[in-house]
Amino acid sequence: MQANQKVIEDLTRREYQFGFVTDIEADTVPPGLDEDVIRLISAKKNEPEFMLKWRLRAYRHWLTMQEPTWAHVKYPPIDYQAIAYYSAPKQKADALKSLDEVDPELRRTFEKLGISLEEQKRLSGVAVDAVFDSVSVATTFKAKLGDLGIIFCSFSEAVQTHPELVEKYLGTVVPHTDNFFASLNSAVFTDGSFCYIPAGVRCPMELSTYFRINAANTGQFERTLIVAEPGSYVSYLE
Repeated sequence: MQANQKVIEDLTRREYQFGFVTDIEADTVPPGLDEDVIRLISAKKNEPEFMLKWRLRAYRHWLTMQEPTWAHVKYPPIDYQAIAYYSAPKQKADALKSLDEVDPELRRTFEKLGISLEEQKRLSGVAVDAVFDSVSVATTFKAKLGDLGIIFCSFSEAVQTHPELVEKYLGTVVPHTDNFFASLNSAVFTDGSFCYIPAGVRCPMELSTYFRINAANTGQFERTLIVAEPGSYVSYLE
């Protein structure tokens, strides 16, 4: 028991090797949460009307709920008005046309974490969607998977390119009414991963999402939507 205790103490006292901060200019909204913030998030994502309505419906439901208490977990009360709900690295261009255009500082950040965003350096069996604060900054092997009819991209991209799939399946497994935090997430989530596997297709590689929080005093609310049609197969890790 003493040996086990020493191992635990050594681990808890050790400096966290990934506890570094990336010095990068960010677009961060002021702390606070109300319908204006919900609308601002949706506007920044250039979302269609159905997404804004879905967010507002979730937020209004959240206002009627009580935060749960946990029998064996104690933490200070959460001040939901002290959180910034959107923070994203400022981009030089409106949209990235290739992984080569990803900010070098962001690429270095994920390299330090052991997550290469360069496809030729990655293990061929794993495709990654890299999320930094409130946005996805890169998704690997999209074209290769697309040749099989598989869609693997950021949630934000899916909303723009495949809105019919997002609208059909969003919230069908965990609806915004499921619980307090599901309601909050549904209202303010800013990105995440979208996966669609056609019927009868076996995804040839692992799909994975890596979430990185960099900005202080922000909440990272992300959402993953995986659609696997009958007879398909996919393995996903985040």
